[in-house]
Amino acid sequence: MRDETAADGQPRLAVVGSTMIDLIAYATRVPNAGETIQGDEFRLGFGGKGANQAVMARLLGADVAMVNTLGDDVFGDMTLRNFEAFGIDTDHVDRVPGSSGVAPIWVEPNGTNRIICVAGANDAMQPGASESAIRALLPLHVVVGQFEIPQPVTAAAFAAARSGGAVTVLNPAPAAEMDPALLQVTDWLIPNEHEFAGLAGASSDATDDEIATFAARTRTRLVVTLGPRGAALLGSDGVVHRVAATPVDAVDTTGAGDAFVGAFAYGLALGLEELRAVRLGVRCASDSVLRPGTQTSFPDRERAHGFLDEI
Repeated sequence: MRDETAADGQPRLAVVGSTMIDLIAYATRVPNAGETIQGDEFRLGFGGKGANQAVMARLLGADVAMVNTLGDDVFGDMTLRNFEAFGIDTDHVDRVPGSSGVAPIWVEPNGTNRIICVAGANDAMQPGASESAIRALLPLHVVVGQFEIPQPVTAAAFAAARSGGAVTVLNPAPAAEMDPALLQVTDWLIPNEHEFAGLAGASSDATDDEIATFAARTRTRLVVTLGPRGAALLGSDGVVHRVAATPVDAVDTTGAGDAFVGAFAYGLALGLEELRAVRLGVRCASDSVLRPGTQTSFPDRERAHGFLDEI
């Protein structure tokens, strides 16, 4: 068997996905059409579903490589420095002329958020480049993707990952019709409850029967994240297991789903039993909503490592 661990014994992951600069405005309410309101606070942060998931996995200890394309603007420079500060491998992050991705975000007092993603350079990613990057990074335990970059890019990366023995984890967000070629090389699907309802034509309650039916249709393993209700795993035993989240007073839910995916992927790569990996994801996500921001809301390394002992 090949040694897929890093020099420090930690599992090796790659994230093929988006980077965004989050432009976060906090207000007592969101404006109506044509209305201007006074905001309470503004924060500029690092985001993008791919980048967030990479950071969460890295905080837990994984050796993480990012595969992405940035613009030649100041946001691209800032993003590279942020990855380097976390110790994330950026050898396969390309640059192109134009804007990097940005995400204006509105957050209300109860933590509810509304987000507009502008892909920018994320849309310049090419299937050939993502395939080459993954082949160069092999061996890997897990490769993670999302829908904030072109699906053929993720499909090419997943195919290369599968050929090298890696597990593929797809977070189909924002919800979109799924490319059959991408589904064929996806091991795990992790939508949230709203994405699941749209993709599966199901209720927002995500019943056990709906979860089992969707997994059979997509021929994937499946976890549905349920916000404050935790997450539902269709286990290898064919039973839906529900993991409750600890009730908390949410400050900002931005990035909580990404904290789950990054932590769950780390758990799989570490070799945790799948239900423990879900518990780790729920624990990290629940903790993240206690603080404002996206990556800045994630538990630090010491706190994240402590969660491993709790699950």
